[in-house]
Amino acid sequence: MKLAYADEMREMDRQTIEDWGMPGAVLMENAGRSVAAVCEELLEELPPGPVVIVAGKGNNGGDGFVVARWLHWAGYEIEVCLLPRLDELSGHAAINARFAERMGVPIREETGREALDERLSRATLIVDGVLGTGISGEVRGLAREAIEAMNAAGAPVVAIDIASGVDADTGAILGEAVWAHTTVTFALAKVGMYQQPGRERCGQIVIAPIGISRELTEAPELRTNLTTSEDAEGMLPVRGPNIHKGDAGRLLVIAGSVGMSGAAAMAALAATRAGAGLVTIACPESLNDILEVKCTEAMTRPMPETAGRSLALEAEDAIAEFAEGMDAVALGPGLSRHEATAELARRLARRIKLPMVIDADGLNAFAGRVDELRERPAPTVLTPHPGEFARLTGRQIAEIEADRPRSARELAERTGCVVLLKGAGTVIADPGGEAWINPTGNEGLASGGSGDVLSGIVGAFLAGGSSALHAAAAGAYYHGRAADVAAEDGLRGMVPPRLIEVLPRVFATE
Repeated sequence: MKLAYADEMREMDRQTIEDWGMPGAVLMENAGRSVAAVCEELLEELPPGPVVIVAGKGNNGGDGFVVARWLHWAGYEIEVCLLPRLDELSGHAAINARFAERMGVPIREETGREALDERLSRATLIVDGVLGTGISGEVRGLAREAIEAMNAAGAPVVAIDIASGVDADTGAILGEAVWAHTTVTFALAKVGMYQQPGRERCGQIVIAPIGISRELTEAPELRTNLTTSEDAEGMLPVRGPNIHKGDAGRLLVIAGSVGMSGAAAMAALAATRAGAGLVTIACPESLNDILEVKCTEAMTRPMPETAGRSLALEAEDAIAEFAEGMDAVALGPGLSRHEATAELARRLARRIKLPMVIDADGLNAFAGRVDELRERPAPTVLTPHPGEFARLTGRQIAEIEADRPRSARELAERTGCVVLLKGAGTVIADPGGEAWINPTGNEGLASGGSGDVLSGIVGAFLAGGSSALHAAAAGAYYHGRAADVAAEDGLRGMVPPRLIEVLPRVFATE
């Protein structure tokens, strides 16, 4: 499903009005009527009381007057709290304000927080029409007071297009933002609505068509997408009725060191549950017996090790030769940061000409050397969390998190790899600029080993024949869905083996 940045949405509006001949007044009417319909559904479950619409100066305020008019016609008690003066309105907002006033909708010009608190305290439902998607800089003055008053009122809030104060592009909170119960957004959801903390502020997201053509909303120039269940299913490896274990994909997991055999095991087991036909772990020789017990579904291949019981540089030829019979590689879970092991990881990344997912200590091996990843001879997925991303690039975590889609795109372009930036609202970007935002998952994933499970899933999809972009996007989606299913047992204490256990059920129910 396509997502839009604020400037992309403005251009679609412009083309609809100027090139397609759709009057702006019709777009506003359709937008307001859509919001009113959502409000009516919510009001069926709410106690009697007034609906208070808080309207700003721009088109969001104009949409709010349309909402007021439709709800007034439907018989609800309506009141509009107008932040600017009536004579400050212009264009379609002014027209709809006058229309609503003539119909008998009370419009109160507000002067400060005290008056807003008094009016909102009586509301059974609040409509946020203060700020739209075009704001920049911190929210100040009466607009901020109105946002604070709506949040303090206790009634559910329906936001028009986006929760006021949320940056439509990044999800950042611009000083203060509305806590919406529901956001009715128009034509397409906005990128910032699926990035934290904006995602949390927008509540339930309803996408309402308002007359912008599908030719515009599905244009290939829109390069940011939200992964839906249909998208994810279409990205999976194709499996015919005559498939055998070799056709299902052979995955080599290069992983493990003393104290971190669990990482290797979870990556391998996740790969088997995600559909890989044959999974082999290349591990330090002293861990082989342990992993044979842990991973009866996978095979092991003991390799030369360092004195610290991590994979030794001397293992390079044996691993590279064994990889020739594989379809894909997962490099890094629990590998350790031993100097020789890190050099081994870099050499194998350059030498093995197979699709590869690089995670954890495989990524740490390239800290400060990220440009060397351009030497990879085959499709590659990098799966950093923000800390690993910072080590790779030398950037601050706060800077990375401030605009996650942009950060992922920049690293993908720099390395020539697909980048899966983990975190709430995981972002997957390819070197050409296409990006997918993942909507699944929950805070239960904040547990050591969750990333190893993700590596195994992505590796399985690569081994089965999915492209790097599709393996990463589908991997993130099903990894998150597993967490959502596992949450039925509670979020606190969710452990990665539980994610592996429920994976088959996730695939069966999607």
